[in-house]
Amino acid sequence: MSSVFALATPATRSALCVFRVSGPGCLAAFDSIFTQALGEPRKFYQRSLMAGSTVVDTVGVIFFEGPSSYTGEDSFEIYAHGGLAVMGSIVDLFKSVGFDEAGPGEFTKRAFLNGRLSLSEAESVVDVINASSKEVLDISLNSLRGGFSDEVFGFSKRLDSLRKFVEGSIDFSDEDYDFIKEGGVVDDISRLCADFGGFVNKCFLAGETGLKKTVLFIGPPNSGKSSLFNRLLGFDRALVSDVPGTTRDLIESEVFYNNSSFKILDSAGIRETVDVVESKGIELAVNQIKNADVVVGVFDSVDPLVLLEIKSIASDNVFISVLNKLDLGLKDKGALFDVSLSAKTGEGVVELKKKISSASAVRGLVDKEYFARNRHIKLFNEGLGHLEAAMIKLRSGFDVELAAEDLKLARISLDEVVGVKTSDSLLGDIFNDFCIGK
Repeated sequence: MSSVFALATPATRSALCVFRVSGPGCLAAFDSIFTQALGEPRKFYQRSLMAGSTVVDTVGVIFFEGPSSYTGEDSFEIYAHGGLAVMGSIVDLFKSVGFDEAGPGEFTKRAFLNGRLSLSEAESVVDVINASSKEVLDISLNSLRGGFSDEVFGFSKRLDSLRKFVEGSIDFSDEDYDFIKEGGVVDDISRLCADFGGFVNKCFLAGETGLKKTVLFIGPPNSGKSSLFNRLLGFDRALVSDVPGTTRDLIESEVFYNNSSFKILDSAGIRETVDVVESKGIELAVNQIKNADVVVGVFDSVDPLVLLEIKSIASDNVFISVLNKLDLGLKDKGALFDVSLSAKTGEGVVELKKKISSASAVRGLVDKEYFARNRHIKLFNEGLGHLEAAMIKLRSGFDVELAAEDLKLARISLDEVVGVKTSDSLLGDIFNDFCIGK
C-alpha cells in the first residue's frame, strides 16, 4: 500500500486544520518536510513544516508507529493553522513527496485490513461520527468497543465446538461411540438458536446515516418559513424577502437541541404559479416530503382550508402545524395549531424546538444494545436458518454430512458479519459511506 493523506477537518476557514497521513514509509518523509527530527512516538511536537527552503506553516505534529497505530501502519497527524491557503500548501507538499490522497474511510479500512478492527467495529465508527443523540451515541460506542463483534465471535466459538462432534461422527463412524448423542449436539444447537435469537433482539435495525432525522418546512409563500429556518439556526442562512416565491430551492442545515440533532430543510412556498422556475421549486418541495421524517407546516393566517390542504400533502408524515407572526396580533387565534410563535421576536420558538426534538427522537431504542445493518440481519437470518436446518436433520436422523454442511454455512454467515471473509466489493460499499479523513 502507498502512503495516503487526508484533511480530517472541514475544508473551511477555522482556528485549526488537521491532516492525517498513514502508510509504509511515511515517517521517512519527516527528514524532508520538517526542520527537526521527531523524538518519541505519541508525543506532541511543534515544528516548522517545510517545502524545500520555504516555511509552509508552524505546526503541531504527533506520530504513531505501526502496528500500534489506529491504522496498524506508521502514521502521523499535523495540526496546522486553519487557513485555506495553508491547507492548499500542505496538500501540494504532501503530493510532492509522493503521498496519495485518501478516499472515503481509507484510514478505517486500513485498520480493518491490518487487524486493528473487526468489520462490524469499523462500521460502528461511522455510526459514532453520525450519532444524532446521546442514546444513539451510547449504542454506537458499544459496538465500537467490540461488544457486538465479541458476541458474534462467541457464537462462532460455540458453533465450532458443536461442529467437532458432528465432524467426529462422520470421520469415526466405525467407532462404538455416538458423537451426536454423547455430545448433546441437538440440545446445544437448540440453546444456541435461542441465545442467538436473543442477541438479534438486542440489535436495532439502523440505516447507514446515524439515524439523523430530516425536518422539512413547508407552507404558503411569505408565511415566514425562511425566517423561522434562520431563527432555529441562529444566523441568516436562507434569503428572506416580502416577494412571494423568493425561496425556490431546498436549503439544508443542521440544528442541535436537547442532546440531539436533526437536519432541517427550507422549501419553496406552495401555491399555484405560472413561473416555471418557481413551479420546479414547489415540485421539489412536495417530492421531498416522502424523504422527510417530520414536516413542519408554517402559516401566517388562521385559514382552516389552507391548513387542511397543506396537511393533506404531508398525510403520511409526522406533522407539526405552526402559526407564525404572533408579533402581528395573532396570539389568540392559534387554537388550530400545534405551536404559535414569532420568528421575528423568537417568542414560542423554544416550544417548537421541543416538539421537533420529541418528534425526531429515535423510537424503539429501549433494551437495545447494538445497531445492526441490513447486511447483518440478512446474514443473521441465514445463519439461524442453517442452524435450525442442521438441528432438524440431526433430530430426524437424516444424513449427518448434510447437517455438517448446514453448520459450516452458519459459521460462514457469522464470519461475514465481522469480516473474517469479505469480498472487495462489499468493502468498497461499506467504506464509501465514510467521510474523507476517517
